Amino acid sequence: MKYQPLPPLSIPQLPTNFHGSIHLDGSKSISNRALIILQLAGVDPLFYLSHLSTSQDTQTLLQLLQDLHQTELNAGDAGTTFRFMTAFLVLQPGEKVLTGSPGLQARPIGPLVEALRQLGVPIKYLQQPGFPPLQIGTLPTLSSTESHIAINASISSQFVSALLLVAPQLPHGLTLTLEGHSVSAPYIQLTLQLMNYFGAEWEKTEDTIRVLPGTYQPKPFQIEADWSAASYWYSLVAIAEEGASLSLYGLQSSSWQGDAVLPIMMRSFGIETTFESDHIHLKKVGQAKPFFEWDFLDCPDLAPTLAVTCAATGVQGLFTGLETLQIKETNRIAALKKELDKVGVTFVKLPAHFNKKQPDKTFYMVDGKAHWEQILSIQTYQDHRMAMSFSPLALLGPLQIEQPDVVKKSYPSFWQDLDQLFHKK
Repeated sequence: MKYQPLPPLSIPQLPTNFHGSIHLDGSKSISNRALIILQLAGVDPLFYLSHLSTSQDTQTLLQLLQDLHQTELNAGDAGTTFRFMTAFLVLQPGEKVLTGSPGLQARPIGPLVEALRQLGVPIKYLQQPGFPPLQIGTLPTLSSTESHIAINASISSQFVSALLLVAPQLPHGLTLTLEGHSVSAPYIQLTLQLMNYFGAEWEKTEDTIRVLPGTYQPKPFQIEADWSAASYWYSLVAIAEEGASLSLYGLQSSSWQGDAVLPIMMRSFGIETTFESDHIHLKKVGQAKPFFEWDFLDCPDLAPTLAVTCAATGVQGLFTGLETLQIKETNRIAALKKELDKVGVTFVKLPAHFNKKQPDKTFYMVDGKAHWEQILSIQTYQDHRMAMSFSPLALLGPLQIEQPDVVKKSYPSFWQDLDQLFHKK
């Protein structure tokens, strides 16, 4: 039966003064890494993990790990899952075909494949060079010397994380040299923290990571809630009246997640964050500052949320570090530009001479205050973050969200949580 997308979701204008609580799902980023680690440890990951993400990406990875007896595995549109499985499969017996959706097949995998080939792994591109699907062979018996490989870290941190996760299982460990300017560096650090928790040993310098050979030691692990998901609730509070508040359960002050920078970032929009033992409390205590500037190189998933927040509050935003946004589920730079234009807000790339002090950086400006007549229809481009990032605009007027079911990729209960907040029984 052919998949039929859900009809557009209509959201009426929401009240701007609200109070409530949200129990956030487990972090997708942590869940996916922990699943790979515990699978490599030779145990049932579900026995050791609690608060596992219910996201489609994580559930897809879990299913693939249970289907390793099959010769062809399909990651759907789960980019992280595909990249982690690419490295994971080189340690499995036999030859496998790893494929995905048409959208995933347009996302690059070349740097990871070339790094694995440096280890002697036979990998073939089955269609376009540099892109999925792949035919993946088994890691050959290595020589007695330690493995040294280099990888371009300027495209995706997930290439680096995929290699690090399997590194302890290599016969002589792995020394990984990161070439180019690393993007999303906190996600690499998150991988290393989780590896360390489960017993792996590593040493890190500025551009080199050395992982010692060894085995992962399984032990219970509670997965923190998802800070990326928290950003949409922060945005709601930022757009709301002073006094509006929300409690978000499952987040920690000592988080390993890069997106845990949100409390600092959102001070510019008048939000005070208080950390409690099992939740954080957000409160709108003042007006947004007129100008917001941020380098999103370490937290690119937050950029769409902050662009919409700037638009909704009339704050002029200066963004940089958006290099990876063009190879996400959609070209998020183009998508943001098109959808913000519908509400009279510009999102433009600034000329190269704009910042002579940082010629290697590209800057984008968000300018204007969102307004529209009648009902605003937001196209989501099959991208979960586009759907959730634009939903807080409902505080300003009625919306329609096209393809609302795309949120299942990372936050399946998002629309239910939004409805529960504003329609308490």
